[in-house]
Amino acid sequence: MTSTQPWAARRQAAGRASLLTAADAAAGGEPATIVFVGGGPRTVGLLERFAASASELLGDREVEIHVVDPYPAGGGRIWRREQSRLLWMNSMASDVTIFTDESVVCDGPIVPGPDLATWANGVGATLLEEAGLETTGPMDFPPRLLQAEYLSWVWDRVVRSLPAQVRVTTHLERAVSLTSEWGNRVELASGEVLEADLVVLALGYLDRVPTADEAALADSASSAGLTYIPPGYTADVDLSALRPAEPVIVRGFGQAFIDLMVLLTEGRGGWYDGCSGRLEYNPSGSEPILYVGSRRGVPYHAKLGYTVAGTTPVPTRYLTADALGNEPLDFVSQVQPLVEKELTFAHYQQLFLAHPERTAWPWQQFFEVLDRTLPSSPEFVAAVHEAVPATEDRFDLAAIDRPLAGRTFDEPGSLDRELVRLIEDDLLRRADPRYSADLAVFNALLSVYSVLSVAITAGLLSDEDRVRHVETEWHGFFSFVASGPPPRRLEELLALHRAGLVRFAGPSLDVALRNDRFVASSPALPREIEARAFVEARLPRPDVLATPDPLLKGLLASGVLAADELIASDGTSLGGGQLKADAECRAIKADGSVHPSLFLLGPSVSGSAGSSGFSRPHFNGPGFRQNDAVARQLLQLVAVQSEKAGRRHAS
Repeated sequence: MTSTQPWAARRQAAGRASLLTAADAAAGGEPATIVFVGGGPRTVGLLERFAASASELLGDREVEIHVVDPYPAGGGRIWRREQSRLLWMNSMASDVTIFTDESVVCDGPIVPGPDLATWANGVGATLLEEAGLETTGPMDFPPRLLQAEYLSWVWDRVVRSLPAQVRVTTHLERAVSLTSEWGNRVELASGEVLEADLVVLALGYLDRVPTADEAALADSASSAGLTYIPPGYTADVDLSALRPAEPVIVRGFGQAFIDLMVLLTEGRGGWYDGCSGRLEYNPSGSEPILYVGSRRGVPYHAKLGYTVAGTTPVPTRYLTADALGNEPLDFVSQVQPLVEKELTFAHYQQLFLAHPERTAWPWQQFFEVLDRTLPSSPEFVAAVHEAVPATEDRFDLAAIDRPLAGRTFDEPGSLDRELVRLIEDDLLRRADPRYSADLAVFNALLSVYSVLSVAITAGLLSDEDRVRHVETEWHGFFSFVASGPPPRRLEELLALHRAGLVRFAGPSLDVALRNDRFVASSPALPREIEARAFVEARLPRPDVLATPDPLLKGLLASGVLAADELIASDGTSLGGGQLKADAECRAIKADGSVHPSLFLLGPSVSGSAGSSGFSRPHFNGPGFRQNDAVARQLLQLVAVQSEKAGRRHAS
């Protein structure tokens, strides 16, 4: 059963020395209590796995589950219903599911359910109609509001699937503190206190306070009467200060920029027309002019628009647990070469086996060279040049990562022409199964991510390597290649460029405030760009030490959670990165010990699996496996404590 009203808190009796333990509660007939802080997709997935294994592990033990989130359970903040209908997912509808299937290797029972596309065209069709949303095809990139409806439906289904003795209560407010000296006491913003036997923090993407540079820039901009918008989740940002027809410098060319672009164009009344055979944008007159650049200077790659049989993620070949061993590793010298070799292998195996007409060697001959060398070795480079005639069929990780590296564009318009060419080529390639090696690399990226998560939770990487090389550099490359926008969005970008509303500002974009104006410069361009407004179109870099969230601030200050301020070997501050958890997702304290009843999952947690996006059907998603393991551990802890309490009560 479920209630949307807060359950009456069991407050600590006056003069009591300690809280009830789970065993004491069981002996006295009180239910065990589990508090989930965060009600988004991660909590939904955990509860689905909890329900799946409850009949096996829970027995007749009563459990109260409290879900605390200021946004409705299911979608949480990111996937809430209250956001623009213009914002899209960057995943195809058929690639999104909350439910396990026969591919998932886990101890709990498989409980199938519809993926987003199947749901939208089946049981969800009526709900979508009531919400004023259209159904979606399996290869479509649907509005985020459609995903919000799906997650709300999944939440209701999961709650109904729980055993009768499990009660769920949602609290539409924030948790502000957690103390665990004599038990777990979760205090809510209203002052209500939840006494919990087990607590799960599944907080999703965290806000962070501005960096010192951002705060100084904001103060200077305000004094000069300028508009500065720091990093943030675009759907939550107030864009009203960006004036029609005025230039705006934008730094960031990923999903945050795409959302910004949409809200400042279609969101201000413009529209697209494809009647001429080419997409054209019709301005409303309310749009600013966006000058966009970034570290790479190019937009994220479009999402792949096709599927190919036999190109699902497979276990890694070179970046394996055996290859990594059990001793601390240096990422640059020991891990990174294996990552590059893994991606190189995936690319060329698909190319040689699926498109042999574009290769000059048999696969086995080429594989033998690849297998005994590294991608950077002269022998392998020579083999590529001889066996793979076309440049576009070769895999060069450095060139993929920085397509404009070392280039300058002195001739007016030359950068614009090069960007248009790159984007048009990307759209053609990402829609063409002839380049299915790209899909193989995409799937290999998912497998690599899973292995790196395990290496982090096993403590094989130093904190500096974790923050600098995995959480920053590697995650940035993964997002650039694998988490880009739907192809239609890049078509819109080109249309806006033709309309004069998007212009390209170059790679390694630097922005400074000079003479009461923002000034942007790129080493690739001879000219500077001046504007009254500057937007950082990106999410803040994860740093839990800089979060304004009172719950985490308190837990970090008390040492219940750990995320050390890290200083790199060159003296550079790396911030705090992510929270630390062990391989079972239990919180690691500041003293290195493990908290037995506090669990951490999600993108703010180092090594948490499946935090880069939703799981795909039939891909044995690591998030499913982790959710199942944690859910079963929660059930086992409750059941074991109940059994001990029963024996003690009987004696």
